[in-house]
Amino acid sequence: MRIGIVCPYSWDVPGGVQFHIRDLAEHLIRLGHEVSVLAPADDETPLPPFVVSAGRAVPVPYNGSVARLNFGFLSAARVRRWLHEGDFDVIHIHEPATPSLGLLSCWAAQGPIVATFHTSNPRSRAMIAAYPILQPALEKISARIAVSEYARRTLVEHLGGDAVVIPNGVDVGFFASAEPRPEWQGGTIGFIGRIDEPRKGLPVLMRALPGILAERPGTRLLVAGRGDEEEAVAGLPPEMRGNVEFLGMVSDEDKARLLRSVDVYVAPNTGGESFGIILVEAMSAGAPVLASDLDAFAQVLDQGAAGELFANEDADALAAAAVRLLGDPARRAELGERGRRHVRRFDWATVGADILAVYETVTAGAASVAADERTGLRARLGLARD
Repeated sequence: MRIGIVCPYSWDVPGGVQFHIRDLAEHLIRLGHEVSVLAPADDETPLPPFVVSAGRAVPVPYNGSVARLNFGFLSAARVRRWLHEGDFDVIHIHEPATPSLGLLSCWAAQGPIVATFHTSNPRSRAMIAAYPILQPALEKISARIAVSEYARRTLVEHLGGDAVVIPNGVDVGFFASAEPRPEWQGGTIGFIGRIDEPRKGLPVLMRALPGILAERPGTRLLVAGRGDEEEAVAGLPPEMRGNVEFLGMVSDEDKARLLRSVDVYVAPNTGGESFGIILVEAMSAGAPVLASDLDAFAQVLDQGAAGELFANEDADALAAAAVRLLGDPARRAELGERGRRHVRRFDWATVGADILAVYETVTAGAASVAADERTGLRARLGLARD
């Protein structure tokens, strides 16, 4: 099958949607499909062979974050050329309601279109206001996927229609087989995310850290991600700043090794999450997870059965839960085992099969419609069946 996948966000700025698209493309290629991904990217960005650049993106505030999007006449021309050259059996557009390549592709594409909705934003006035503009494009979509029930709810409330829920996928074996790094072990808490994006919750974790260190003085916080490191620790007492180690941007291999090494992985995100791919990656690595009680996080963690939850933005609750887990190896082992069992449903073997089933359904439907149209044309022309 020839599959075209459209990524709305810049390939050179890592994020959950980009990781999902990358891993989906690689999974499909391993199965023998021909896959091309169209994504915004700076000229100097090294791209995998299956990614085609649609040109440079610009930063735009979006859903409590800053998304790097690509839109305009030049982008539209590149979309049309990519669609023409690809001659795809199915187009899979991610975030078609976002003013980026997804929407441009939805306008330009012909044939079966599958759309995945990642955003969870139940109070988006902008999406409601934009609906008359979006409607003609969205009506071309053959099948809709939402990565969580909360993304599905956003779609239903703002754009109408419905979607099948297929979660983000993870290569569970990749994280499970990673080798821990000794220097990252022993009384360590892990955090992975953009340091200077408040909704990722690092400020909440920093406010909790003095309470954690008061009870567990030898605890170290390992932070992986880009951002202003000095600003991140500015609120900590000077004598505690040495307990925070910034690792900067890490490779996929080191991310897996970090998750395999830490005693507790903390996800203190404050909002704007429709799924929580990092939770699935942490569970795949066997890390005990402590996360804010966002609806999406609670769903991924089986309502607290596969990881512990604390009240969102409550630094004292985070500190108390972290202290309990750090002092209870048996509980950490129990959570790690529960997470390993629970995470199997997110493996690409399952998620990829579900997505392929959607592709096959829409392509079969398109072929049936085309056959009916040919039969009708022959009947109108009075031609006998061969």
